[in-house]
Amino acid sequence: MDTGILSFDEKGFVHNANTPLKRLLGLEQFTHLRQLEKVDTRLANVLKTLRPNDQKMVTIEQPKSKRLNLLIKSTPFVVENKSLMLISIQDINDPLSEKELDAWMKLIRVLTHEIMNAIAPVTSLSENLKKYYTQNGEIIRPEQVDEKIIRNTVRGLDVIEEQGKGLISFVKTYRRLTRLPKPELSPVAVKDLIEKAVVLNKSYRPDIEISVHLPHEDITLSADEKMVNQVLVNLLKNASEALEERDDGKISVSALTDDKQRVIIEIKDNGPGIPPELLDEIFVPFFTTRDNGSGIGLSLSRQIMRLHKGKLNVRSAVGKETVFSMEFPGR
Repeated sequence: MDTGILSFDEKGFVHNANTPLKRLLGLEQFTHLRQLEKVDTRLANVLKTLRPNDQKMVTIEQPKSKRLNLLIKSTPFVVENKSLMLISIQDINDPLSEKELDAWMKLIRVLTHEIMNAIAPVTSLSENLKKYYTQNGEIIRPEQVDEKIIRNTVRGLDVIEEQGKGLISFVKTYRRLTRLPKPELSPVAVKDLIEKAVVLNKSYRPDIEISVHLPHEDITLSADEKMVNQVLVNLLKNASEALEERDDGKISVSALTDDKQRVIIEIKDNGPGIPPELLDEIFVPFFTTRDNGSGIGLSLSRQIMRLHKGKLNVRSAVGKETVFSMEFPGR
């Protein structure tokens, strides 16, 4: 995906520019927005006047009469109390859809936020620990180190270790999203698939009523059973969590084959629903509305469905219901 990503500060100094961006603009080094004036004055003016959350189009001429139609989007963010602008630049002749570009922008924003949240306290704590061992810019003598300093140092290092492990775990989680294995397809009985997932969910939330509707019990699909089971289990768990505040919580699971021979499995709950403005956000990696949520379940589930050449869709009515549908292609 050749999407150019750029971040710069209020004075125009570039903090980060990825390789696709520099390749797109024909720049080996990119340190300040002024350099764009040599590339294309219109592009330079657009970036200089760009406001937070703007979206603009600009056409530039490249060497050898190549014309690029660039879609430019901006997102403000803060790093160590510095206001920066995150820019994506995409040649819209590229097959990548605008919606997918939006998703990548949201992902970058979330990754930046999470990583900075982990690193900032480590930096601050390291600076404080350093003060124990320096005086007027000089390292103190060994005999000046007392038990209190040692105890505080160990406590501080424990916190740094914990933050480091948390960051490693975060990165490993991200790697899971980018290294899904290729599905090993085999015939899967939908009835058995649903029954296993329901039994598993009952052990998690025995108080929630789950009804199963199968007009035809012999429905089969070609899929990787373990991967698809992971999606179904995750959707049932999400539905159960959505019903935590309801005494009359109900979940229904149904499966059918439509006129195009597509197999569609639906999971419906009568929970509070999902606000319209969050329906796209919920599939962005690491986005979550729960304090203890990882934010990867739905993103992972959608990727699994895409690997099966299928779809994971959602529709919701606030205060009434939410329905997730797993759609598998016809044979």
